[in-house]
Amino acid sequence: MADVFTPTQRSAIMARVPNRNTRPEVLLRSLLHRTGFRFRLHVTELPGTPDVVLPKRRTVIFVNGCFWHHHARCRRAAYPATRIKFWQTKIARNVARDRHARLALRRLGWRVITVWQCELTGRRTGKTLKRLLTRLRSAVPSAEFGAVS
Repeated sequence: MADVFTPTQRSAIMARVPNRNTRPEVLLRSLLHRTGFRFRLHVTELPGTPDVVLPKRRTVIFVNGCFWHHHARCRRAAYPATRIKFWQTKIARNVARDRHARLALRRLGWRVITVWQCELTGRRTGKTLKRLLTRLRSAVPSAEFGAVS
């Protein structure tokens, strides 16, 4: 099926897609704050500019959209029917950039958690958040990594 918008209109629409403060990201941050976790947002000094940074736990969280970051086996990650090559290239670059950022963060001693958009919508939300809180509570605070007090 052909796109009903002109390339200029489609570009304008896509430019308005938010990359910060998305609904899944705000939901996650709200839960973290309510359960006592304190964090920083979008720390540009770290590779990949993580969505949530928990400095005391030396942990970063990326909240990824299933389409933009190509969540494997997720129906939201399907490529559009038009300009398939363009979308495959664009999303492949996103995936490679994500992989590079995760590797760089791990080399710097950060624990990296990725939460997908589909995990924060519908019936999976509660289970995802419970699993995330368990992982965060098991994280070793930065003082135990040898950080200077």
